[in-house]
This record gives sequence, C-alpha cells and structure tokens, in this order.
Amino acid sequence: MRAIQKKNLFWPFALKFKPDVICLQEVKIDDAARAKLTFDWPLYREYFNSAKRPGYSGTAAIVKEKLDQPSVVNGLGKDEEGRVQTLEFEKFYLTNAYFPNSREDLSRIDFKIEFDELLLRHIKKLDKKKPVILTGDYNVAHQPIDLARPKENEGKHGYHPREREWFGKLLKAGFVDTFRYLHQTKVKYSWWSTRFGQKARINNVGWRIDYFCVSKRLAKHIKKAEILDQVTGSDHCPVTLEIGI
Repeated sequence: MRAIQKKNLFWPFALKFKPDVICLQEVKIDDAARAKLTFDWPLYREYFNSAKRPGYSGTAAIVKEKLDQPSVVNGLGKDEEGRVQTLEFEKFYLTNAYFPNSREDLSRIDFKIEFDELLLRHIKKLDKKKPVILTGDYNVAHQPIDLARPKENEGKHGYHPREREWFGKLLKAGFVDTFRYLHQTKVKYSWWSTRFGQKARINNVGWRIDYFCVSKRLAKHIKKAEILDQVTGSDHCPVTLEIGI
C-alpha cells in the first residue's frame, strides 16, 4: 500500500478503468502503519484485513462509494496473515483471497492445501445462499497453458500436483474460471518472476496465477474477463471481470 501511494498507482488506474470494486492482495501494511498513512482516493471506500506481522501479507477491498456498501467479514478461521475478506452485496458474495505460497522447498504446501480446503468449504457454504465471486492471487497455475515453462516447473511450487488438483476440485465443486471460460486457448500471464530483474516480463516468461472464479450459475452473465498485462507497477498485473448481476 505504501508503494501504491508513493508511486501514485491507484488513482490513474481507477480513472482509466473505472472499476466498481478493486481487490488487492499482499498489501503488506499492518493496522498501526496504515493509521499513519493518508489515503486520497475520492469516490472509494477502503476495507482492510491486515496481517498481525508488520509488512507481510494482508488483503484490501476498495469499493465505489456510489454502490450500496457491503457487509465485510475478515478472516477464515484463524487468519493471522490477513488472507481472506468476504464482502456480502445484495445479490452475491465477493471473496478476496491471498492464497499462501507453498515456497520453493515446498515447506508450506501442507499449510496451503489446508487453507485451500478451508476456503472451498467456506465458499460452498456461501454459494447455498447466493452466488459467489472468488478472486485473488491463487499462487497456482492450473494447466500447462497457464505458464510459459510447464515442463521445467513440473512438481515445483505453484505448479505442484497437489495445488493443481485442488484447483480442479474447485471447478468440480461448481465454480468457473472466468478467463478460461471465455478464452479457452488464449495464452496470457498475470505474474512474472523478478529474480532476474525485468527479464522474465520482457520475454513474457510468466504464469497465470490470478483469477476470478464464479458460481457456475453466474457464467452466462460474464461479459468480459481480461488480463491487463500492459499495466505495470508490480510483478503481477491486474485481472478484471465484468459481469451483469
């Protein structure tokens, strides 16, 4: 969040794309630090779920003031890392999630799968009441088409069979990957490693790990699902969903 403020990234984006709701992950700001930061985002209202650990993880949802404001529930069981927000609007739920990274040595893969399962139970329960939109950094590429080098990354974090299997489980549970629903064969990525500077992004050696998944009954209402890979300012780029509800 501090980088967004320093680089003035939010307002030009909001003016250009005019989103009703923006969901952010890994905001890296705790409540105490946020209290010292002045946001100047007219026309929007901010909702945060910060991690207890300073400068780590966290999520935020930014909602246009002209909309009926949602009721917001933070957390998913024990959520000391600020990874989940659920916004209840009149006709749907919007869940904003920052999925754990299983780490290069896979030391957090059990933690991630436990989180995945807990989240799936959560949205399935919500879906019985009204449709669900689940967005965020899922930290997994589902299929070979979703990353530039699938063979080299087979079995590694972010493309491990257990992570990919869970994504398949999400789809079988009645949710739709909106980008792949509209663009079955399109190759686009939402994240590029910065390990070697900007080389991966320049060469488009990326991963699609940021998604909008929706309840299957909303699929017919999807108008657009895009990946704005020309928008810079982060190692991720924005993904968008336009849907009529």
